[in-house]
Amino acid sequence: MSAPFEERSGVVPCGTPWGQWYQTLEEVFIEVQVPPGTRAQDIQCGLQSRHVALSVGGREILKGKLFDSTIADEGTWTLEDRKMVRIVLTKTKRDAANCWTSLLESEYAADPWVQDQMQRKLTLERFQKENPGFDFSGAEISGKYTKGGPDFSNLEK
Repeated sequence: MSAPFEERSGVVPCGTPWGQWYQTLEEVFIEVQVPPGTRAQDIQCGLQSRHVALSVGGREILKGKLFDSTIADEGTWTLEDRKMVRIVLTKTKRDAANCWTSLLESEYAADPWVQDQMQRKLTLERFQKENPGFDFSGAEISGKYTKGGPDFSNLEK
């Protein structure tokens, strides 16, 4: 299940039965739709470096080993408008070459088109970070962009 690339926000979401997940160079966002009127006390959320677990009202929604490691004490969750839980995880490896292809090791993989769009987005985000005075919002990327795109680090400045 996938959703189209949202150029305005730069988000490439990967749809799931419970909501969606997406990523930036530094973070992974998990958005879980919960029954309207859900209260924070109904939510049990466990965040560890390589594991996530979420239950709502005693019903397990999400549980498993993450695709890659995160910084456990920087992970947060919030209940928004009493109908969505947003989990934010900080990646341990924060570069365009670290594009997660799935949320968990064995579940919620992005289809090949979404993976391609995620990698393009992270590469553009990397270019923006490396060149803060330039606007890459309307840029298109082609060529070698997998694994974070070309390496310009050895070029003289």
